[in-house]
Amino acid sequence: MAACSTLTFQHLILDYYDHYGRHDLPWRLPDADGFDPYKVMVSELMLQQTQVSRVIPKFEQFVTVFPTVADLAAVQLGDVLKLWSGLGYNRRAQYLHRAAQIIVTDFSSVMPSTIEALRTLPGVGVNTAAAIAAYSYNQPVIFVETNIRSVYIHHFFAGANNVTDAEILAKVAATLDVTNPRCWYWALMDYGTYLKNTTGNAARRSASYSRQSVFAGSRRQMRGQVIKLLGQKPQSLTQLRTVLADERLTEVLQSLVAEGLINQEADNYHL
Repeated sequence: MAACSTLTFQHLILDYYDHYGRHDLPWRLPDADGFDPYKVMVSELMLQQTQVSRVIPKFEQFVTVFPTVADLAAVQLGDVLKLWSGLGYNRRAQYLHRAAQIIVTDFSSVMPSTIEALRTLPGVGVNTAAAIAAYSYNQPVIFVETNIRSVYIHHFFAGANNVTDAEILAKVAATLDVTNPRCWYWALMDYGTYLKNTTGNAARRSASYSRQSVFAGSRRQMRGQVIKLLGQKPQSLTQLRTVLADERLTEVLQSLVAEGLINQEADNYHL
C-alpha cells in the first residue's frame, strides 16, 4: 500500500476510531476525577501478550478487589496470583505487586508521571512507561507496540521486511496527534486490530517480530497449572504429581521458588 500524507493518515485513523473504536473498554473510561494511572498500569501489564477479551473480566475483578495502589501493595503476592490465575505469564502479577509496593514506599502512593520514573517500576519497560504516560496524563510521548507496528508497516513500509522500531518510531513521531495523544494511541490500537483481522499481521515484517511459542504442553502452561493448584491449597510434591504427571514438574517448581512466585517448606509448596 502506498504511503499517505500525515493529514490523510490521521484522518483515516481517527475516522475509524470515531465509527468503530472500542470506546467502552473499562480502562478507557475515566473516573470522576480523570484517568487513574494505577488502573492504566494494571491494564497495560495485563494486556501484554494477552487478548483484550480475556483481560476485560480480569481487569474489572482486579480493580474491584484492589481499587488503589495502596490496596494492592498491602496484600500478599499469593492473593494477587490467585486473582491473576487464568491470564498467564504470572511474572506480570509479581511485577505489578512489586511496582505497587515501590509506588507506596518511594512515591508516597502517587503514581509517577515521567517515563524515567515509571521505568524504575518492575515490569515497566520504555514502551509500557510511555503508554502509561499517554493514557494517564495525555502526554505526547512516542512509543511502539505490536498493533502500532502493524499500522505503520501497512501504511508506510509496503513490501519492506525487517522494518526496525527506529524506522517506525520516526513515523510515529511525524504523525502524532499532539492535541490528544491519548485518543490517538487508542485509535491506533483499534485500527491495528482491524488490520490484523482483515489484511493479516503486518508486524510479522518487523525486525523485532518473534513468533510466540506453542502454549499447549509447554513449561509455561505447567507453571500456570502449578500456581492455579497452589491457589486452591498448599500441596506436597506427591499431591502435585497426581495431577501433573510430567517429568519437568520438579524443574518447574524449582524455577517458581527461585523467582519468588511460590514458597517451599520441606516437601510442601504454597503461594
